[in-house]
Amino acid sequence: MWAAPHRGITVHMGEIRVGTASWADRMLLDSGWYPREANTPAGRLAYYAERFDLVEADTTFYAIPPVETTTAWAHRSPAGFLFNIKAFSLFTGHPTPVTALPRDLRPARSADRVRPRDLSPELLDEAWARFGDALRPLESAGKLGVVLLQFPPWFAYGAAAKRRIAETARRCRPARVAIELRHASWLTPANAVDTVEFLCREDLSFVCVDMPQGHASSLPPVLVATAEPAVMRFHGHSDAWAGGDRRDKFRYAYSDDELAAWAGRLRELADDADQLHVIMNNCCGDQAQRDAQRLAGLLTRAAAAG
Repeated sequence: MWAAPHRGITVHMGEIRVGTASWADRMLLDSGWYPREANTPAGRLAYYAERFDLVEADTTFYAIPPVETTTAWAHRSPAGFLFNIKAFSLFTGHPTPVTALPRDLRPARSADRVRPRDLSPELLDEAWARFGDALRPLESAGKLGVVLLQFPPWFAYGAAAKRRIAETARRCRPARVAIELRHASWLTPANAVDTVEFLCREDLSFVCVDMPQGHASSLPPVLVATAEPAVMRFHGHSDAWAGGDRRDKFRYAYSDDELAAWAGRLRELADDADQLHVIMNNCCGDQAQRDAQRLAGLLTRAAAAG
């Protein structure tokens, strides 16, 4: 059974919200998870929001959404519903297709892909301004959770990298900001304490992850709350993580035993924060939605049992 929508699951001192990465992914739409009558963007968001009180918008990583789009999200979702917004790829240093930029912000001469250094300061400032404009309807409605800054796998620990994180996060304020690191150097024995202390000082949420291990991008499942809210993302454990396509990379179903173990760990993490956001990102078909439902049920039953 689901927890009461839009209230979260109260566990000891904190509240846990469970959701998934995307509610309109093509693989999800093709999976049959939505009933036939939920056949419009408004209908699908309404159906999703009846079952979850949190969602991560990942389309914003691929393009800055028009204000009309985020205004519709705010209007079509119930009170108390939250959107975590993944920041546009350009802002976190990913090579971004120049066609993903608004047409009037594209540099006159560029390769097929651009990075921040390829834009003039004025164009980059304008891109950030438009991203901020897109966030405003959600902020005004009280429906903006965090802005997720997901840095690339080659973004390694270091003083310059920390400055880059801090500068990028300041561009997102006053929104709450969560940082997902994807290079193992950030949590080596020599660097882990400094990484956590840095995020605490900057009031940035460390994104805890469950993901395949043994890769350069692998971070261990360290659970720590460095700011509000605490954030946890589940990527699964696909054997195709390093070389598979997007479908295979996230093709993973969590077992009952795995989710039961994680429910206990999440309850402990929730003790250290007012709110914990849990996102299932094993987005292959409707697997994330099904696993999120099972995890939410475990957490709800544990909370009811005290």
